[in-house]
Amino acid sequence: MVILMGNVEGNTEENIIWQEEYEREHLKCAELASRIADLESANEELNWKLNRIKNNPLWKLSKPLRNLMHWAIRQWDRVKNCGGIKGVFRKLDYKKRERAVMSSYGTESFPDEDRVRTERETVFPRMVKISILVPLWNNKREYQIEMLDAVMNQTYQNWELCLADGSDEEHAYIGELCREYAAKAGGRIVYKKLEKNLGIAGNTNACLELATGEYIGLYDQDDILHPSVLYEYVKAINEQGADYLYCDETTFKGSDINKMLTMHFKPDYAPDNLRANNYICHFSVFARTLLDGKELFRTKFDGSQDHDMILRLTDNAAKIVHVPKLMYYWRSHAGSVASGIDAKPYAIAAAKGAVAEHLRNHGYDHFQISSTRAFETIFRIRYEIKGTPKISIVIANKDHVEDLRRCVSSIQEKSTYDNYEIMIVENNSGTKEIFDYYGELLDCGYQKDGPTMQQKDHIKIITFKGGFNYSAINNLGVQYADGEYILLLNNDTEVITVNWMEELLMYAQREDVGAVGAKLYYADRTIQHAGVVLGLGAHRTAGHSHYKQSRQNLGYMGRLCYAQNVSAVTGACLMVKKCLYDEVNGLEEGFAVSLNDVDFCLKLRERGLLNVFTPFAEMFHYESISRGLDDSGERAERYNKEAARFREKWKDVLEAGDPYYNPNFSLDRSDFSLNVNQQADR
Repeated sequence: MVILMGNVEGNTEENIIWQEEYEREHLKCAELASRIADLESANEELNWKLNRIKNNPLWKLSKPLRNLMHWAIRQWDRVKNCGGIKGVFRKLDYKKRERAVMSSYGTESFPDEDRVRTERETVFPRMVKISILVPLWNNKREYQIEMLDAVMNQTYQNWELCLADGSDEEHAYIGELCREYAAKAGGRIVYKKLEKNLGIAGNTNACLELATGEYIGLYDQDDILHPSVLYEYVKAINEQGADYLYCDETTFKGSDINKMLTMHFKPDYAPDNLRANNYICHFSVFARTLLDGKELFRTKFDGSQDHDMILRLTDNAAKIVHVPKLMYYWRSHAGSVASGIDAKPYAIAAAKGAVAEHLRNHGYDHFQISSTRAFETIFRIRYEIKGTPKISIVIANKDHVEDLRRCVSSIQEKSTYDNYEIMIVENNSGTKEIFDYYGELLDCGYQKDGPTMQQKDHIKIITFKGGFNYSAINNLGVQYADGEYILLLNNDTEVITVNWMEELLMYAQREDVGAVGAKLYYADRTIQHAGVVLGLGAHRTAGHSHYKQSRQNLGYMGRLCYAQNVSAVTGACLMVKKCLYDEVNGLEEGFAVSLNDVDFCLKLRERGLLNVFTPFAEMFHYESISRGLDDSGERAERYNKEAARFREKWKDVLEAGDPYYNPNFSLDRSDFSLNVNQQADR
């Protein structure tokens, strides 16, 4: 902008416009710089005071007492969070039952003799041949035997095990074991000794050259398969036409799969999750045709070759099926990826490269990929924002002048995006203070009985006449919106992240995305919203995941640290293209108070669009007693009616379950706890 100003001469209208825009940007930068300087100064002073306290001898002597006090406070907080002493005992009982359920995912889940017989005798219309690829390199003898046994014990018998061995002479026993097992496998084990080790990618590609199956499975040399996993996969291939399949998995230590470290219960296919985090991982099986004549693993992505492969093949797949059963056991030991990314640091750069190539193939440019605090290979992706489209922020309001003032002031003072309009939809306020504030915003007085829409610069106040109906109020506001994007916002929110609008917009701009939601906190900095789960809660309608967790919590498997696909986001902060809002007829006014946002998101999902939750747009949501909340009895009755309406309208969707929430989780809790009341049919 400065260069442009240096090249313009005269006072033409265009030059004046450039000058005004330059001055606005210059002022904005100066204000931000001043704010940063103030924060740095305050931080420096606080650090000085903190160091003075820490260096005080009395502070050092009192450390044991402080530790005891902090321990007591933590215990008291636990008691309060559990709802008192009875709650503590209920939680202990739940944990006991959860441990019992956890044990059932290990060898207890293996089929008994009758089940083995039934599965082995099952004849599917398509008895597809699955070639399992295992690249070998200096494997331990016991691991090698357990890996081979896990394939030999599969209840589905039309498999082929392809082994390419790059081991050195000290590990010659690997070849001996493979030939021994091949002799009793009836030709289903194919072994090749490589002249040299070609690395993970090269050895796996050598396995593929041996394979003759219609489907390909990827299996690590030191892991273990559930005996029924191939049976379940072939069943899904026949029933659903699956051409890419994966299951849930766990890490374990030693040689006992029951000694589980981390159980990973995954969502169904979620492209935004997969870009940020290779959550699919094991046990991937896919139709060979998905390779389209191209190599399976690419050596330039060694260390993250599986993430690259999964991104490419799921792009080609017509039907990706997640089998929500724990059927892959990933051994954690020194040197394995399961033991930590530090074992293979080059995997981080490879993973970023794989995701970058995937994004470019989808037409994205000028994006940024960075590691998150959850894990080095769990990524934050920043998409390029195209242009500066106008955003219409719609805020329903009745009275609550302090809430509204805080909300509007935070937008105006903290936001770095400036092409927006604030649209307050007034609904039957009764206090003088709120109308005075409207006049202050308009800078010319507010006419209480004036026209439906009154405007001054980027502020609009629209009057909704009628009883409280959140959907109708917002729909009226959208009718007067000039922006390309609608941002529904509650009046009791406050901006935390200065680039919150940009963080939402970068997803809302995508052609495959419907609604985008932010991460919201209560005043105590615990989570109020981090995505909506269908069926969660007592009414089995919808609820918020990670509810009341700490702001610093990483979330289940790091899910509070990356943008991801969800079934719905809260209308307390929801961005969507205006054209999409209109196409689905906005918020359904039959849901006057509750579930209108979830219903809206499901209408978008019906159109094949993705809804996205991003943790990088953060706001406080104080949830004050705003318009429409009556006494608890009336509120409960109203919610019951709307919940019944929602369950009837979305009956089939609710019965199918939330695709982004694993059925092994409890619908009574929002913390991704296991379902202790019933176990999935294994």
